[in-house]
Amino acid sequence: MIRFAVHSLILLIATALTQIGGLAWIVALLFRRRLIAFAGVYAALTVASVWIAPGFGRVALDCFDDGPLRVQSPLYCALNRTYVTPELEGILVETAEEMDRRFPGTVTLVLDANFPFLDGFPPLPHLSHDDGEKVDLAFFYADGTGYRPGATRSPIGYFAFEQGPTECSGDWPTLRWDLDMLQPFWRDYRSDDARNRAILRILSEDARVGRIFVEPHLVRALDLSLPDIRFQGCRAARHDDHIHLQLR
Repeated sequence: MIRFAVHSLILLIATALTQIGGLAWIVALLFRRRLIAFAGVYAALTVASVWIAPGFGRVALDCFDDGPLRVQSPLYCALNRTYVTPELEGILVETAEEMDRRFPGTVTLVLDANFPFLDGFPPLPHLSHDDGEKVDLAFFYADGTGYRPGATRSPIGYFAFEQGPTECSGDWPTLRWDLDMLQPFWRDYRSDDARNRAILRILSEDARVGRIFVEPHLVRALDLSLPDIRFQGCRAARHDDHIHLQLR
């Protein structure tokens, strides 16, 4: 009974984090060396997903591209969280190219997107990334020497919050984590306001983009007033560490 519970827990966690990990674990149970088998099966399923996903209306963002649009961490690729619809892929590529045109050398970083298969299956801890039409982008950062290409304050691009006045007062239940204990560990970069302002304007002017979530105090700091930039609400995760965008 305990063994069954352990395997069930592994299956649930692997599925919630990667979608295909649960299936890989089920297959691995047929082998004596399960961890080795799991790694091999998971790798094979990950590669196969790139070719199968278009049948589900999604494409994988290029994890090896060194152009103006890049995936922030290999972790997102390894966890199969870089899948979007072809329309959203086009928006991301065009936006990154436009940012590079306006600010030569600019690298636009993608964080979490979606899994390769099935609507209604968001990668944890997201609730809305469930159809390939939503994606998160990292903010642009600078230090004393200027813009830092491809840099983020935290290793995964999330949870390094730009502190400011909040409109929330402890609503519950909520995914609005402050993670105060982690903040001193992040890199001491500042927001590159010119680039962050520019990308929000570019996205807002794209008729294919429906909503953009950014924390209100950042919108005010960037002196922006654009109808598509909204507050995600107090029960959702904070959006002063990344930009969330989705199609109409």
